[in-house]
Amino acid sequence: MATVSDVTVSAAINSLSAVLFLVAFAILRLQPMNDRVYFSKWYLKGIRENPKTSGPFIKKFINLDIRMYLRFLNWMPAALKMPEPELIEHAGLDSAVYIRIYLLGLKIFIPIAALALSVLLPVNYTDRNFEIMSTKVKDLTFGEMDKFSISNVPPASKRLYVHISMAYVFTIWTCYMLYKEYKTVTDMRLHFLATENRRPDQFTVLVRNVPPDPEETISENIEHFFRVNHPDQYLLHQVVYNANKLAKIVNQKKDLHNRLIYYTNKYERKHDKRPTTKTGFWGLWGTRIDAIDYYTKEIEKLSKEEVAERERVIGDPKSVVPAAFVSFKSRWGAAVCAQTQQTRNPIHWLTTWAPQPRDVYWDNLAIPFIELNMRRLLIAAAVIGLTFFFMIPIAFVQTLANIESIEKVVPFLKPLINKGPIKSVIQGFLPGIVLKIFILILPMIVMAMSKIEGFVAISTLEARSAAKFHLFLIVNVFFGSIVAGTVLQQLEEFLNQKPADIPRIIGVSIPMKATFFMTYIMVDGWAGIAAEILRLIPLIIFHLKNIFLVKTEKDREEAMNPGSLAWPVTEPRMQLYFLLGLVYATVTPIFLPFIIVFFAFSYLVYRHQIINVYNQQYESAASFWPDVNRRIVISLIISQFLLVGILSTKDAVHSTPFLLVLPVLTFLFHRYCKNRFESAFRRFPLQDAMIKDTLEKATEPHLNVKVYLRDAYIHPVFKDVAVFDDFEDYEYPLVATKRSSRNGSQIGTDQGSPSVDLTSISIV
Repeated sequence: MATVSDVTVSAAINSLSAVLFLVAFAILRLQPMNDRVYFSKWYLKGIRENPKTSGPFIKKFINLDIRMYLRFLNWMPAALKMPEPELIEHAGLDSAVYIRIYLLGLKIFIPIAALALSVLLPVNYTDRNFEIMSTKVKDLTFGEMDKFSISNVPPASKRLYVHISMAYVFTIWTCYMLYKEYKTVTDMRLHFLATENRRPDQFTVLVRNVPPDPEETISENIEHFFRVNHPDQYLLHQVVYNANKLAKIVNQKKDLHNRLIYYTNKYERKHDKRPTTKTGFWGLWGTRIDAIDYYTKEIEKLSKEEVAERERVIGDPKSVVPAAFVSFKSRWGAAVCAQTQQTRNPIHWLTTWAPQPRDVYWDNLAIPFIELNMRRLLIAAAVIGLTFFFMIPIAFVQTLANIESIEKVVPFLKPLINKGPIKSVIQGFLPGIVLKIFILILPMIVMAMSKIEGFVAISTLEARSAAKFHLFLIVNVFFGSIVAGTVLQQLEEFLNQKPADIPRIIGVSIPMKATFFMTYIMVDGWAGIAAEILRLIPLIIFHLKNIFLVKTEKDREEAMNPGSLAWPVTEPRMQLYFLLGLVYATVTPIFLPFIIVFFAFSYLVYRHQIINVYNQQYESAASFWPDVNRRIVISLIISQFLLVGILSTKDAVHSTPFLLVLPVLTFLFHRYCKNRFESAFRRFPLQDAMIKDTLEKATEPHLNVKVYLRDAYIHPVFKDVAVFDDFEDYEYPLVATKRSSRNGSQIGTDQGSPSVDLTSISIV
């Protein structure tokens, strides 16, 4: 069991690592050759250029100004200097609200920590249950850190009423801060939507599951439907093509082009010998041939395939997916269509707000709508299976990441691992780093699962991936580490005790896992966040591209990888820390400073990254906030139930009714917030849409919306090709469509007069 000295060693190692990362970053960011890596956002905005240098050639790569190094920490105040309105204009509302999550963590936990450390910590530390249990339970292991936890309070002690009182105070304070933040973010979102610039998705809806019509093409069917049912607002539509194969060819061609540039640059630097390559996979095996000639021919071959595939996609009616992006003359018209049911059949003509053009995940638009429910059902089963499968190795790793368990598995290492420094490193550092490495691959797995589910927006893919990863962290990292790890560590004691005594042992053992989570926070939340600002991997990749692939300024710009917030990873990680802080606030108050350091340090680092580096791929106007709020509420409820369980093992059964009130009240609070605020994140008010349309007509009376929207939702592989006809502005008369008359309301009752099916009248 980790001691105070073990935690101190872990804190020293991770603090030193964080300081080294920060110093390395502060030096590397000053070098002219790294400017595009650490200030890429400003380059993308066209505000920053390569540093102008004069004098020795080395100045183009290394900063020789000593005065700059004396101010190497000035990035910290600079990161905090930009006010929030300017930050929203600079980086978008998503980024600004993301930063507010860390600020919310500080607002919640700083007052809680002050109260817990001043009230609960003395209550826990001055009691004697630790000494009593050590004598009664022979094999149950304790550490010095447990004196600071509720484990040191004897059963049936009146001191437990202090913990119950603090649980109420912490719950009220957390709910109060959540309510204030929900209201603030809602106001920010509504203001942002009312003042943001014109965007194609404001006028466009995505319609899916278009029913087939034997007498009309999909495009004609869509146009006919919307001209009849939205006659005053329909403007134009863009059908969706299944161009996935064409996109693969384009990507292959781009990859070959990069290789050709690499070998061409290599030959230009050294003319005496033409570069060669092998024809096998990645040039590792096969016949050795001239690289420039080979890749030139391969590109020409792919260019012909690209042209042929593009012509096939455009000319083949089967390549048209029963879906389309439908644009309207106004935001009001788009809001009406996106938020209403279009026909009596609820599974046909399904309309939702279209994602931003840059947010569309084109590959999934080709998935037949009928497959989606089956895909999501299978993925749900796969997520459950993956979650519980990972419980086994995580529990095993938890057991091995403990000195006592390691000695049982490999007794011959006992003399070595019992040495003071080695023991402290193993118990204070090893558990956190092992867990960090183990879950490193999970975000990629859950993102692949979300893509299989068939979501058509990158923002939705990231939101669903975050939900899956959050579930994994709760079930495996939290409950798996606490329950499975503790049970395996105390397996012999569990087997020898009476069944009635086992809950008591669990109740005492759960707070003992606080030391493990402390080490994990220091590895992931201290050193890990410092590594984030260093951006070592993007730095290396940029310089490799700069050496081998860059030939022009445009190539150098494309070599930059500004990255983004990595929402599927960072948001679930934040939620894990919210959970840990809320659980251990009443159990082990000394845990809270570690949480506060994480939120404060992350706030500083990510604010800097958002200002100078990250370039978000989409802007959702903080539509993710209901998920953030709900997950914090879930963490709060979990902490309340765990406290009920712990107190029940301390002969405080009479306190259960008082504590069970808390989850009920918390759930009612969540329902109130959901009813009060969530609609602002799921619906766009028609009143706001009309106001925005009216203002736009008054300020831009000659705006041609059709020209603005015409090419917005064309598949990227068609962007540079003149495939689609230009649109002309003229009035559309009512005429009969290609459809033959069908059963329905008809005009013309005189004998001999032709009947006209009202459902087949269209505007062309």
